[in-house]
Amino acid sequence: MRLDEFIEGFERDEAAERRRLAAEKSYAITDHLEDVERQFEQALQGDTLVGSTAPEIFVGRSGYPNVSTGLLSPVDTDAAADDFATSGEWYQQGLGIEDVLQRRTGMVNSAKPTAVDAVSTGGGRTDGVHDVWTGFVGVQREVAIADTAVGVEVGLDGKPDLDVAFDDVSTPTGPRARAKRADLTENPHVPRPVQKTLADDDWRAEGAMTYLYRRGFDVYDINTILSAGALGQARERSLVPTRWSITAVDDTVGQYLRGTVHNSDTIDKPEVWYNEYMGNRYWVLLAPGRWEFELVEMKAPESVWNPNPGAGYYLASAHEGYEGRTGYVEETAGAYYAARLGVLEHLQERGRQAKCLVLREITDDYWAPVGVWQVREGVRNAFEGEPGVGQTFSETLSAVSDQLPVPVGALRRKSQLVAGLQSQLSDF
Repeated sequence: MRLDEFIEGFERDEAAERRRLAAEKSYAITDHLEDVERQFEQALQGDTLVGSTAPEIFVGRSGYPNVSTGLLSPVDTDAAADDFATSGEWYQQGLGIEDVLQRRTGMVNSAKPTAVDAVSTGGGRTDGVHDVWTGFVGVQREVAIADTAVGVEVGLDGKPDLDVAFDDVSTPTGPRARAKRADLTENPHVPRPVQKTLADDDWRAEGAMTYLYRRGFDVYDINTILSAGALGQARERSLVPTRWSITAVDDTVGQYLRGTVHNSDTIDKPEVWYNEYMGNRYWVLLAPGRWEFELVEMKAPESVWNPNPGAGYYLASAHEGYEGRTGYVEETAGAYYAARLGVLEHLQERGRQAKCLVLREITDDYWAPVGVWQVREGVRNAFEGEPGVGQTFSETLSAVSDQLPVPVGALRRKSQLVAGLQSQLSDF
């Protein structure tokens, strides 16, 4: 598709971008939490939450290495539990921010304090979590490695704290209650590839993650298994905070994919792809050349992480060259690895490599953080349909810049790729 035809449909709607989040949004979530409290009272028998099904686990990071680790279970025992687990299906279903918050606040996080690398099983402390299959952590692990939601009964110490915990990487979690015990009410089904990784005590975590990905497991499944301490060399296995496991899996799988495209032919001409999801606008620019990647985030005033209306757009960026990075990304955090994964999956499928610039505009419609899964899916699904194809990178960037909230000069000062590619590819 010609570049001018591709750009034609993206006239900026200033009125839509400036509209404020109505107060009833937050009221709707508050009302929903009141419904959850009523459902919780109905589901509780004595101190036990019965008939509950756990599709997901959560490991906190506060106080590391002594953390809070929990089972996430829908309070509505008639609900389809698998629908509550973070998944790329949420994008396909068209869930919005409020939909995600309602699903997540509809789950109780039944949690216990635990040391990440030594667990009490009732008969004393072990010297690691690799051999723990009983007690609360054992049940949590069974839930994490199963391929469907697992029935559990959870003994609780008191009522849940009706609050919502937000994070820029992890999906939000809802009401939290202190757990005393947990028991399975059914035998979980564990896929054969997961059994294989569990049985090999000498398999490093990075290799096991890559193996599962190549066997068709999405990163959502893998980060849950990693978080439960079920991957890696036996004596090094430990519980991994959910926030860290998400980024670790995106990074590890991304490094594997980068290796598969390193010797591929480059794309022929500059391309631009676009997607919009949950108040985030994604422009993905690919240019001929060896692999290089950069994410530039443009955060609108009064959007998530830029609450000052008078500060203007806040720009953050992170970059890697052909050989990748040697240190963790600070400015864009987990969003960097999630966006990079989506791009590399696309390039591997095409059998090509390219220089890539992802421009993420975070508008004021992104009123609550729901985790980097939406970044991953926003970029993954940007490659649907046809791209706009330009003759030079400068032409492509110029066409896109008219749709951006910041001038090209500001972008050039923040972006290594914009500054470098404009001079390298101006005559391509």
